Amino acid sequence: MTELLVPDQVGVYADIPDHVYHGDKMSLSSSGARALLPPSTPFQFRYAQDHPREASKAFDVGHAAHTLVLGEGAELREIPAKLLASNGATSTKEAKAFIAETRAAGAVPLKPDEYRAVHEMAAGIRRNRHAAALLESGTAELSMYWDDPATGARLRCRPDWLPNLTIGGRGIAVDYKSSTSANPDKFAKSSADYGYAQQAPFYIDGLIELEIADDPVFLFIVQDKNPPYLVSVIELHPDDIAVGRQLNRKAIDTFARCMETGVWPDYSDEVHLVNLPAWWRRQHEDALPW
Repeated sequence: MTELLVPDQVGVYADIPDHVYHGDKMSLSSSGARALLPPSTPFQFRYAQDHPREASKAFDVGHAAHTLVLGEGAELREIPAKLLASNGATSTKEAKAFIAETRAAGAVPLKPDEYRAVHEMAAGIRRNRHAAALLESGTAELSMYWDDPATGARLRCRPDWLPNLTIGGRGIAVDYKSSTSANPDKFAKSSADYGYAQQAPFYIDGLIELEIADDPVFLFIVQDKNPPYLVSVIELHPDDIAVGRQLNRKAIDTFARCMETGVWPDYSDEVHLVNLPAWWRRQHEDALPW
């Protein structure tokens, strides 16, 4: 039933449910493109599609902040304090029942302190003038589908926010991320660790292909999940975006090939000859007989 709800035509769509968008196996998203490349494998990518993970508590809090900041997403429900254990845990039968009922309804359950925190995070966004201006008016979570010109593979993205304003006449796409730090230098490292340099050009190219913008700017609004909930607005360097675009090209080609053949390779069944890290040899040089 889910696949029947996935749009079969390229274009921009509103109000596509999360489970439909994320459950689509016939198109490739930015996160999927990253999961196809080392250190992962196409086999792991496909396995993750076939065996989706359940939402975690960290996901609940991040999703809740996302909902309040962008005004789009699942309903937030505060777990009544009287249902919690004496230490504030959700270990009681009543709390577990409330959580199960909330999730079954597609809502996000939050403990009272978490509920207050995400509201304070939303208020913290307004203290950053750039973030506040970007989020003042626009459209949240439009689902976009287009075909890769080189392979014909169906691609998709869902920008968190498309502001109504522009920068020097250039359209803007915004991605909101809650993090353990809004420090720009730390976010640079996170971008390397989590492949954000692939995410930016993936979205940029989608906006161009769908003729939404000629030369869009992709900005991250990064917010610390801890008080005082600091915010940074970040743009990745063009050189890094260029590298990310090359990685996306490899991922898209891989996806197209796997979809055509039905083969999703892992590490291969060859015998692998490996070299230990150079530091290991240096560390043990004194133990060698020469």
